[in-house]
Amino acid sequence: MTKKFNYYDNIISPVVTEKSTQQSELNKIVFKVNKKFNKKTIKKNIEKIFKVEVTKINIVNKKKKTKSTRGRKISIPGYKKAIVTLKKGQNIDLTTGI
Repeated sequence: MTKKFNYYDNIISPVVTEKSTQQSELNKIVFKVNKKFNKKTIKKNIEKIFKVEVTKINIVNKKKKTKSTRGRKISIPGYKKAIVTLKKGQNIDLTTGI
């Protein structure tokens, strides 16, 4: 029995940091995505959701870390990050939401 996925299942959230905001000037948007999906499905789903044309996708796997705070060890979970390059002239407005 295979489970059907929705378009919104693979995109967890946009990553809004200083570096990702600078990349938006180069038509690049950064998303935190589900670990199960690959570049082809991420591209297809972003094009369907935002109605834009994606030219390139780079994937970064962030490993989980253990950090010590106040003498306790805390586990920070890992995640998969997708850097999506859009066609010139197109953009995604992250302030409006989906």
